[in-house]
Amino acid sequence: MSYLRNIPAIDELLEMKQVQAQFDRYNREFLVATLRQATDEVRQALRLSGAGCSREDITVQIVTRFHTMLSGSSRGTLRKVINGTGVVLHTNLGRAPLGPRALQYVQEMASDYNNLEFHLESGERGSRYQHVEQLLVKLTGSEAGLVVNNNAAGVLLGLNTVAQDREVIVSRGQLIEIGGSFRIPDVMRQSGARLVEVGTTNRTYLSDYGQAINEKTALLFSAHTSNYKIVGFSAEVQVAELAALGKAHNIPVMQDLGSGTLSDLSAWGLGEEPTVQASVAAGADLVTFSGDKLLGGPQAGIVVGRANYIGDMKRNQLIRALRVDKMTIAALEGTLLEYWCGDPLQNIPVLRMLTMAPTKLAIRAESLRSALQEMLVDHAALSIRTIETEDMVGGGAYPTYKLPGHGVQITFADNRLHTVARQLRQMEPALVARLQDNALLVSVRTLGPGEDRQVVKLLTEACGQTTEQSPVARHEPCKD
Repeated sequence: MSYLRNIPAIDELLEMKQVQAQFDRYNREFLVATLRQATDEVRQALRLSGAGCSREDITVQIVTRFHTMLSGSSRGTLRKVINGTGVVLHTNLGRAPLGPRALQYVQEMASDYNNLEFHLESGERGSRYQHVEQLLVKLTGSEAGLVVNNNAAGVLLGLNTVAQDREVIVSRGQLIEIGGSFRIPDVMRQSGARLVEVGTTNRTYLSDYGQAINEKTALLFSAHTSNYKIVGFSAEVQVAELAALGKAHNIPVMQDLGSGTLSDLSAWGLGEEPTVQASVAAGADLVTFSGDKLLGGPQAGIVVGRANYIGDMKRNQLIRALRVDKMTIAALEGTLLEYWCGDPLQNIPVLRMLTMAPTKLAIRAESLRSALQEMLVDHAALSIRTIETEDMVGGGAYPTYKLPGHGVQITFADNRLHTVARQLRQMEPALVARLQDNALLVSVRTLGPGEDRQVVKLLTEACGQTTEQSPVARHEPCKD
C-alpha cells in the first residue's frame, strides 16, 4: 500500500487555506487533534478499500472529513429533541421544559454577576434561598421554604434534620420506589432515621400509627403514592388525620408529595394529585415536592412548612452538599413568578400541554396530517392518518390516567418503521415519536409552538431516504 505515502503531513494540512480559516473560531490544539483524527480515519478507509488514491484526492478527503467533524466535535452532547411521544413529563427527555419568563430570567442572571448571596440594601452577605422563599410562602400558605437539588435530597435532609437516630413511622402501603431506585426505606436508612412500618400493604389505619408512637418517635411520615395506585380493598390515613394525631403527641408530620403541584387540575380530569397548598392547610409540618414535574420548573427539591423545622434544615451541614446554584434559583424564581403574577396555565408549558382541549388537539393533528400528506404524496409505501391517542402525564404522576389526545399515525408498507425512527433520532433537531401497532405515531400534545413545521420537514427527509442512507453524509475513499 505504497499509496499511503500520499497522505500529507499534519503541518502541511495546517497551512492550507481551508484549515487556516478555522483559526478564527477554534484553538490550535483542537484543530490539530481534529486533523489527526480525520487523517487516521481516511488512512483506515484506504487500508480497508485497498484502492489507490492520489495525494490530491487524499487531501480532499481529509479536509472534507475535517470540516464535517468540526461541527460535531465542537458542540456538547445535549441536543434539542422534539417530543412526539405524548408523554408530557418525559424523564428521558428532560422532564418539564421551562416557560418564557423563566428562560429570560435565567439568561439575564447567567450572563452577568447578580446578588445571589448579597443584600444590596445593607451591603452584607445574604442567603441564596431568600430569592424564592417568600414566593413559596405566598403561593403555598406555609411559614417558610427551602430549595435543594432534587426531591430525594429534600426528603433526605428533612429526615436527617428531624429524626436522626430516632424513629419515623410510615405506612407499609407507602414504602414507595421511584425511577433510579429511589426507595423510601433506603433514604430513611441513609438519613440516620429508623423506619417503623405500620399497617399492611393495602390497609393502614390511624390507630396503627397511634399504637406505634413511643418516646423514640420523632416523625410521622406520609408519602403520596403518585406513581402507582392501590385499588379495591384498601384504606389509607389522610394527612389531616395524621396531623391531628401528631399535634396531640407533639410529633411533627412530614409529607412527600413526589411530583407536587400548585394548580388544581381537577377540571381537566386530573384531580387525584393533592396540591401543595392543600397539604399545608391540612397541617403537615413539612411538605416536599419536585420542581421539574407538575410545577413546570427546573430540577429542584422544594421543602415548605413550619419555620422552626425549615430553620433547622438550613443549619444542617448537609445543606452545603445539597444546595442549588444561581441557574436553578433563577429558573425556579422565574417559574414561581409566573404563578404569582402571570398566567401559568398558558405560559408554563407543562400546564398548557395538560390542559389542552381535545378539540384543539384534533384540529392540530389534522393540520399536521394534511401537511405531511402534501409533502409525501409520491410515497406509495406510506399510509398517513389521524388517530385518537392515549397520552400520559409522566414523571411518576397519574400512573393509571390516560389523557385523551390526538396524533398522526404513519404506517410503512416496506418494513421501514425502525429505520425511519432511527433516522429521526439522528437528525437536527431529533424527533422522538411513539412506535405503536407497527406504525410511527406523533402525538401533537407534546409538540411545542411551531414544532409542527419542523416535524413535517424531518419526516419528509427521513421518509425520502433509502434504508441504506444516513442523515449524515458519508465520505467514501476514491476508487481506482
